[in-house]
Amino acid sequence: MRRFTALIVGLCGLLAFVAPSAAQQQKRIGIVTLQMKAPYFIAMVRALEAEGRANNVQTFVADGNGDVAKVNSDIEDLLAKGVDGLIMNISPLEALPGGMAAIKKAGKPLVLVNRRLKGGEYDAWIGVDNFNTAAGVGEVIAKHMGGKGHLLMIRGGPEDNSTGNARRDGVLSKVKDSGVKVTFAPEFGRWTEDGGIRVMEDMLAKHKDIDAVFCEGDVMCLGAQKAIADAGRTAQIKIFGFDGQKAAIEQIMKGTNFIATGVNSADEIAKAGFRTMLDLLAGKKPAQQDSTPPVMVVTPENAKQVYKADALF
Repeated sequence: MRRFTALIVGLCGLLAFVAPSAAQQQKRIGIVTLQMKAPYFIAMVRALEAEGRANNVQTFVADGNGDVAKVNSDIEDLLAKGVDGLIMNISPLEALPGGMAAIKKAGKPLVLVNRRLKGGEYDAWIGVDNFNTAAGVGEVIAKHMGGKGHLLMIRGGPEDNSTGNARRDGVLSKVKDSGVKVTFAPEFGRWTEDGGIRVMEDMLAKHKDIDAVFCEGDVMCLGAQKAIADAGRTAQIKIFGFDGQKAAIEQIMKGTNFIATGVNSADEIAKAGFRTMLDLLAGKKPAQQDSTPPVMVVTPENAKQVYKADALF
Protein backbone atom coordinates (compact mmCIF):
# COMPACT_ATOMS: atom_id res chain seq x y z
CA MET A 1 0.00 0.00 0.00
CA ARG A 2 2.85 2.32 0.84
CA ARG A 3 4.47 1.56 -2.52
CA PHE A 4 1.21 2.34 -4.35
CA THR A 5 0.80 5.62 -2.47
CA ALA A 6 4.37 6.56 -3.19
CA LEU A 7 3.85 5.77 -6.87
CA ILE A 8 0.75 7.99 -7.04
CA VAL A 9 2.55 10.84 -5.28
CA GLY A 10 5.46 10.45 -7.66
CA LEU A 11 3.18 10.53 -10.74
CA CYS A 12 1.38 13.61 -9.45
CA GLY A 13 4.71 15.29 -8.95
CA LEU A 14 5.76 14.35 -12.47
CA LEU A 15 2.50 15.69 -13.96
CA ALA A 16 2.88 18.89 -11.95
CA PHE A 17 6.31 19.26 -13.48
CA VAL A 18 5.29 18.41 -17.07
CA ALA A 19 2.07 20.46 -17.27
CA PRO A 20 3.64 23.89 -16.80
CA SER A 21 6.35 22.99 -19.29
CA ALA A 22 3.75 22.10 -21.94
CA ALA A 23 1.80 25.28 -21.22
CA GLN A 24 4.94 27.35 -21.63
CA GLN A 25 5.45 25.87 -25.08
CA GLN A 26 2.05 27.05 -26.35
CA LYS A 27 2.51 30.13 -28.50
CA ARG A 28 0.56 33.29 -27.74
CA ILE A 29 -0.28 35.66 -30.58
CA GLY A 30 -1.95 39.04 -30.33
CA ILE A 31 -4.39 40.07 -33.08
CA VAL A 32 -4.96 43.80 -33.47
CA THR A 33 -7.69 45.23 -35.69
CA LEU A 34 -8.81 48.82 -36.15
CA GLN A 35 -12.46 47.86 -35.75
CA MET A 36 -14.88 44.94 -35.82
CA LYS A 37 -17.73 46.60 -37.74
CA ALA A 38 -16.88 45.98 -41.40
CA PRO A 39 -17.63 42.37 -42.45
CA TYR A 40 -14.18 42.02 -44.01
CA PHE A 41 -12.40 42.95 -40.77
CA ILE A 42 -14.61 40.60 -38.76
CA ALA A 43 -13.97 37.71 -41.15
CA MET A 44 -10.21 38.27 -41.03
CA VAL A 45 -10.17 38.14 -37.22
CA ARG A 46 -12.33 35.01 -37.18
CA ALA A 47 -10.04 33.34 -39.73
CA LEU A 48 -6.98 34.17 -37.60
CA GLU A 49 -8.69 32.77 -34.51
CA ALA A 50 -9.52 29.57 -36.42
CA GLU A 51 -5.88 29.22 -37.44
CA GLY A 52 -4.91 29.59 -33.80
CA ARG A 53 -7.21 26.76 -32.75
CA ALA A 54 -5.96 24.56 -35.57
CA ASN A 55 -2.34 25.12 -34.57
CA ASN A 56 -2.70 25.00 -30.77
CA VAL A 57 -1.86 28.69 -30.53
CA GLN A 58 -3.55 30.95 -27.99
CA THR A 59 -4.87 34.14 -29.61
CA PHE A 60 -5.80 37.44 -28.02
CA VAL A 61 -7.97 39.86 -30.03
CA ALA A 62 -7.87 43.62 -29.52
CA ASP A 63 -10.64 45.66 -31.19
CA GLY A 64 -9.62 49.29 -31.56
CA ASN A 65 -13.24 50.39 -32.09
CA GLY A 66 -11.97 52.77 -34.77
CA ASP A 67 -9.89 54.70 -32.20
CA VAL A 68 -6.17 54.86 -32.99
CA ALA A 69 -5.38 55.95 -29.42
CA LYS A 70 -7.07 52.80 -28.14
CA VAL A 71 -5.06 50.71 -30.61
CA ASN A 72 -1.83 52.06 -29.10
CA SER A 73 -3.10 51.09 -25.67
CA ASP A 74 -4.21 47.66 -26.94
CA ILE A 75 -0.74 46.94 -28.29
CA GLU A 76 0.87 47.75 -24.96
CA ASP A 77 -1.69 45.58 -23.14
CA LEU A 78 -0.96 42.61 -25.43
CA LEU A 79 2.77 43.01 -24.91
CA ALA A 80 2.18 43.09 -21.16
CA LYS A 81 0.34 39.78 -21.48
CA GLY A 82 3.50 38.28 -22.93
CA VAL A 83 2.37 37.56 -26.48
CA ASP A 84 5.08 36.05 -28.68
CA GLY A 85 4.13 38.11 -31.74
CA LEU A 86 1.48 40.39 -33.20
CA ILE A 87 -0.65 40.20 -36.36
CA MET A 88 -2.22 43.54 -37.23
CA ASN A 89 -4.85 44.84 -39.66
CA ILE A 90 -4.63 48.47 -38.73
CA SER A 91 -4.05 51.91 -40.22
CA PRO A 92 -2.47 54.32 -40.32
CA LEU A 93 0.73 52.93 -38.83
CA GLU A 94 2.28 56.39 -38.82
CA ALA A 95 -0.31 57.31 -36.18
CA LEU A 96 0.95 54.55 -33.88
CA PRO A 97 4.39 55.80 -32.80
CA GLY A 98 3.92 54.59 -29.23
CA GLY A 99 2.61 51.15 -30.17
CA MET A 100 5.16 50.55 -32.92
CA ALA A 101 8.02 51.66 -30.65
CA ALA A 102 6.77 49.31 -27.93
CA ILE A 103 6.72 46.35 -30.34
CA LYS A 104 10.25 47.13 -31.49
CA LYS A 105 11.51 47.53 -27.93
CA ALA A 106 9.94 44.20 -26.94
CA GLY A 107 11.61 42.52 -29.91
CA LYS A 108 8.39 40.83 -31.01
CA PRO A 109 7.74 39.85 -34.64
CA LEU A 110 5.05 41.85 -36.42
CA VAL A 111 3.01 40.64 -39.39
CA LEU A 112 0.66 43.01 -41.21
CA VAL A 113 -2.35 41.60 -43.04
CA ASN A 114 -4.55 43.38 -45.58
CA ARG A 115 -3.26 46.89 -44.93
CA ARG A 116 0.29 47.99 -45.63
CA LEU A 117 0.97 51.61 -44.87
CA LYS A 118 3.90 53.88 -44.28
CA GLY A 119 5.41 54.23 -40.83
CA GLY A 120 7.08 51.81 -38.48
CA GLU A 121 8.93 48.57 -39.04
CA TYR A 122 7.39 45.17 -39.67
CA ASP A 123 8.62 41.68 -40.51
CA ALA A 124 6.09 40.79 -43.20
CA TRP A 125 3.00 42.05 -44.99
CA ILE A 126 0.47 39.92 -46.85
CA GLY A 127 -2.25 41.64 -48.83
CA VAL A 128 -3.91 42.10 -52.19
CA ASP A 129 -2.53 44.33 -54.94
CA ASN A 130 -5.37 46.85 -54.78
CA PHE A 131 -4.41 48.90 -57.83
CA ASN A 132 -3.82 46.07 -60.29
CA THR A 133 -6.78 44.03 -59.08
CA ALA A 134 -9.01 47.09 -59.49
CA ALA A 135 -7.47 47.65 -62.92
CA GLY A 136 -8.65 44.15 -63.78
CA VAL A 137 -12.16 45.11 -62.69
CA GLY A 138 -11.79 48.30 -64.71
CA GLU A 139 -11.07 46.28 -67.84
CA VAL A 140 -14.35 44.40 -67.37
CA ILE A 141 -16.21 47.67 -66.81
CA ALA A 142 -14.71 49.21 -69.96
CA LYS A 143 -15.64 46.14 -71.98
CA HIS A 144 -19.25 46.14 -70.78
CA MET A 145 -19.71 49.90 -71.27
CA GLY A 146 -18.13 49.99 -74.74
CA GLY A 147 -16.82 53.54 -74.52
CA LYS A 148 -20.11 55.17 -73.57
CA GLY A 149 -22.47 55.61 -70.64
CA HIS A 150 -22.29 56.92 -67.08
CA LEU A 151 -20.25 55.19 -64.34
CA LEU A 152 -20.88 56.03 -60.69
CA MET A 153 -18.03 55.47 -58.20
CA ILE A 154 -18.94 54.83 -54.54
CA ARG A 155 -15.99 55.27 -52.18
CA GLY A 156 -15.60 53.79 -48.73
CA GLY A 157 -13.76 56.71 -47.15
CA PRO A 158 -12.19 58.58 -45.55
CA GLU A 159 -10.53 60.84 -48.12
CA ASP A 160 -6.99 59.66 -47.32
CA ASN A 161 -7.82 55.94 -47.29
CA SER A 162 -4.94 54.51 -49.33
CA THR A 163 -6.71 51.17 -49.86
CA GLY A 164 -9.82 52.73 -51.35
CA ASN A 165 -7.83 55.27 -53.35
CA ALA A 166 -5.72 52.52 -54.95
CA ARG A 167 -8.92 50.73 -55.99
CA ARG A 168 -10.39 53.93 -57.38
CA ASP A 169 -7.22 54.69 -59.34
CA GLY A 170 -6.99 51.14 -60.67
CA VAL A 171 -10.47 51.33 -62.18
CA LEU A 172 -9.88 54.84 -63.52
CA SER A 173 -6.71 53.70 -65.26
CA LYS A 174 -8.91 51.62 -67.59
CA VAL A 175 -11.98 53.81 -68.02
CA LYS A 176 -10.92 57.47 -67.75
CA ASP A 177 -9.96 57.79 -71.43
CA SER A 178 -12.54 55.36 -72.78
CA GLY A 179 -15.31 57.87 -73.38
CA VAL A 180 -17.24 56.80 -70.26
CA LYS A 181 -18.56 59.59 -68.04
CA VAL A 182 -17.41 59.12 -64.43
CA THR A 183 -19.12 60.59 -61.35
CA PHE A 184 -17.94 60.24 -57.77
CA ALA A 185 -20.61 60.07 -55.11
CA PRO A 186 -19.86 62.98 -52.74
CA GLU A 187 -20.80 60.95 -49.67
CA PHE A 188 -18.77 57.96 -48.46
CA GLY A 189 -20.40 54.54 -48.14
CA ARG A 190 -18.29 53.87 -45.02
CA TRP A 191 -17.68 50.24 -46.03
CA THR A 192 -21.14 49.08 -44.96
CA GLU A 193 -24.23 47.75 -46.74
CA ASP A 194 -26.39 50.45 -45.19
CA GLY A 195 -23.92 53.03 -46.46
CA GLY A 196 -24.20 51.59 -49.96
CA ILE A 197 -27.98 51.81 -49.81
CA ARG A 198 -27.93 55.40 -48.55
CA VAL A 199 -25.42 56.69 -51.11
CA MET A 200 -27.06 54.85 -54.01
CA GLU A 201 -30.53 56.15 -53.14
CA ASP A 202 -29.20 59.71 -53.12
CA MET A 203 -27.36 59.32 -56.43
CA LEU A 204 -30.32 57.64 -58.15
CA ALA A 205 -32.43 60.65 -57.23
CA LYS A 206 -29.84 63.03 -58.69
CA HIS A 207 -28.81 61.09 -61.81
CA LYS A 208 -31.30 59.41 -64.12
CA ASP A 209 -28.68 58.20 -66.59
CA ILE A 210 -26.45 55.95 -64.45
CA ASP A 211 -25.48 52.82 -66.39
CA ALA A 212 -22.94 51.22 -64.03
CA VAL A 213 -21.67 51.42 -60.46
CA PHE A 214 -18.26 50.59 -59.02
CA CYS A 215 -17.95 50.32 -55.24
CA GLU A 216 -14.59 50.11 -53.46
CA GLY A 217 -16.00 47.26 -51.38
CA ASP A 218 -18.53 44.52 -52.21
CA VAL A 219 -20.46 45.16 -49.03
CA MET A 220 -21.38 48.63 -50.32
CA CYS A 221 -22.25 47.15 -53.71
CA LEU A 222 -24.70 44.75 -52.11
CA GLY A 223 -26.42 47.74 -50.53
CA ALA A 224 -26.37 49.66 -53.79
CA GLN A 225 -27.89 46.64 -55.54
CA LYS A 226 -30.85 46.73 -53.16
CA ALA A 227 -31.37 50.46 -53.69
CA ILE A 228 -31.25 49.97 -57.47
CA ALA A 229 -33.80 47.15 -57.24
CA ASP A 230 -36.10 49.23 -55.04
CA ALA A 231 -35.94 51.98 -57.66
CA GLY A 232 -36.88 49.53 -60.41
CA ARG A 233 -33.64 50.10 -62.32
CA THR A 234 -31.99 46.67 -62.07
CA ALA A 235 -32.20 46.09 -65.82
CA GLN A 236 -30.46 49.39 -66.58
CA ILE A 237 -27.56 49.44 -64.07
CA LYS A 238 -24.65 47.00 -63.84
CA ILE A 239 -22.66 46.61 -60.63
CA PHE A 240 -18.94 46.04 -60.17
CA GLY A 241 -17.17 45.59 -56.85
CA PHE A 242 -14.05 44.63 -54.98
CA ASP A 243 -13.17 42.03 -52.30
CA GLY A 244 -14.64 38.81 -53.68
CA GLN A 245 -17.17 38.63 -50.85
CA LYS A 246 -19.07 35.34 -50.87
CA ALA A 247 -22.45 37.07 -51.11
CA ALA A 248 -21.22 39.07 -54.11
CA ILE A 249 -19.94 35.98 -55.91
CA GLU A 250 -23.31 34.34 -55.30
CA GLN A 251 -24.98 37.28 -57.03
CA ILE A 252 -22.60 36.95 -59.98
CA MET A 253 -23.30 33.19 -60.21
CA LYS A 254 -27.05 33.83 -60.23
CA GLY A 255 -26.71 36.07 -63.27
CA THR A 256 -27.94 39.24 -61.58
CA ASN A 257 -26.78 42.76 -62.45
CA PHE A 258 -23.72 42.21 -60.23
CA ILE A 259 -21.16 41.57 -62.98
CA ALA A 260 -17.67 41.35 -61.47
CA THR A 261 -15.54 41.75 -58.35
CA GLY A 262 -11.82 41.73 -57.58
CA VAL A 263 -10.69 39.01 -55.18
CA ASN A 264 -9.32 40.04 -51.78
CA SER A 265 -9.84 36.90 -49.71
CA ALA A 266 -9.93 37.61 -45.97
CA ASP A 267 -9.65 33.87 -45.31
CA GLU A 268 -6.60 33.23 -47.47
CA ILE A 269 -4.74 36.37 -46.45
CA ALA A 270 -5.34 35.55 -42.78
CA LYS A 271 -4.07 31.99 -43.25
CA ALA A 272 -0.94 33.20 -45.06
CA GLY A 273 -0.32 35.79 -42.36
CA PHE A 274 -0.67 33.22 -39.61
CA ARG A 275 1.69 30.78 -41.33
CA THR A 276 4.21 33.58 -41.74
CA MET A 277 3.99 34.38 -38.03
CA LEU A 278 4.58 30.74 -37.11
CA ASP A 279 7.64 30.71 -39.38
CA LEU A 280 8.98 33.86 -37.74
CA LEU A 281 8.49 32.39 -34.27
CA ALA A 282 10.40 29.31 -35.44
CA GLY A 283 13.27 31.52 -36.57
CA LYS A 284 12.48 31.40 -40.29
CA LYS A 285 12.26 34.71 -42.11
CA PRO A 286 9.99 35.07 -45.18
CA ALA A 287 11.65 35.03 -48.59
CA GLN A 288 10.33 38.55 -49.14
CA GLN A 289 8.96 41.13 -46.75
CA ASP A 290 5.88 41.97 -48.83
CA SER A 291 3.78 39.43 -50.68
CA THR A 292 0.54 39.52 -52.64
CA PRO A 293 -1.64 36.76 -54.10
CA PRO A 294 -2.10 36.67 -57.87
CA VAL A 295 -4.57 39.19 -59.29
CA MET A 296 -7.98 37.61 -59.82
CA VAL A 297 -11.26 39.06 -61.03
CA VAL A 298 -14.51 37.10 -60.62
CA THR A 299 -16.92 37.20 -63.55
CA PRO A 300 -19.84 34.99 -64.63
CA GLU A 301 -17.33 32.87 -66.56
CA ASN A 302 -15.28 31.77 -63.52
CA ALA A 303 -17.54 32.47 -60.52
CA LYS A 304 -18.41 28.82 -59.88
CA GLN A 305 -14.75 27.83 -59.84
CA VAL A 306 -13.78 30.64 -57.46
CA TYR A 307 -16.76 30.30 -55.09
CA LYS A 308 -16.14 28.66 -51.71
CA ALA A 309 -19.26 27.81 -49.76
CA ASP A 310 -17.36 27.58 -46.47
CA ALA A 311 -15.61 30.94 -46.82
CA LEU A 312 -16.03 33.24 -43.81
CA PHE A 313 -16.37 36.28 -46.06
